[in-house]
Amino acid sequence: MAAAPTLSNPATTTQVIAQSIIKSKPSSSSSFPKPYSLESPWLGIKLSVQSSNPKTRFPNHRQITATVSFSLPTAKPDRVTSTEKVPKWSRRAIKSFAMAELEARKLRHATTGNDALLMGILIEGTSLASKFLRANGITLFKVREETAKVVGKGDRFFYSPEHPPLTEAAQTALDWAVDQKLKSGDDGEITTTHLLLGIWSEVESPGHKILETLGFNDEKAKELISLSSEPGSVDG
Repeated sequence: MAAAPTLSNPATTTQVIAQSIIKSKPSSSSSFPKPYSLESPWLGIKLSVQSSNPKTRFPNHRQITATVSFSLPTAKPDRVTSTEKVPKWSRRAIKSFAMAELEARKLRHATTGNDALLMGILIEGTSLASKFLRANGITLFKVREETAKVVGKGDRFFYSPEHPPLTEAAQTALDWAVDQKLKSGDDGEITTTHLLLGIWSEVESPGHKILETLGFNDEKAKELISLSSEPGSVDG
């Protein structure tokens, strides 16, 4: 039986092993994905994200840009003559609006009503208005239950649009909030307190009826206004 061939030169053996290791290493340019950025004008920062898991690959990843507006839909675009005088909505109010749209889609509603705006405030959860509602026993679960009674349940086979259009009552609530802020003459932003009071101002609307059923009234509204105007109060 013939003996297996051997390499007589130790140096040659080392070179062959080294070359084999180099060839087996993956290219550094293909092992890890390039970082992608999350840029948010709302927060004013740019975040770079890189995967630390070598098994995770994004060969065709795209740059992601998040844009957030400082205003909400209005039926009165010409209420002021100068854009510099238009008050901006607070971060919490804008988030509440976004959560309202998502809730309307979740419930498979064709529109975003002021009942959804109410739920959006509660889902956001950190504003003075949201905390005030919960302190008075008005929770997201209860509002959802009342919404099903007042508005009705959505069709399980219906798919809401990405941005369900506002009902007249919901649009009126937004415009009421802006008008009240303009009338006050105060600096600062339009907050979720303004939004909640705007919902309450529409007496025949679903949002008002739901709040009334759950114990909200004019006295509660005045109490909320008083809390929001106290020195050092953090409203948003």
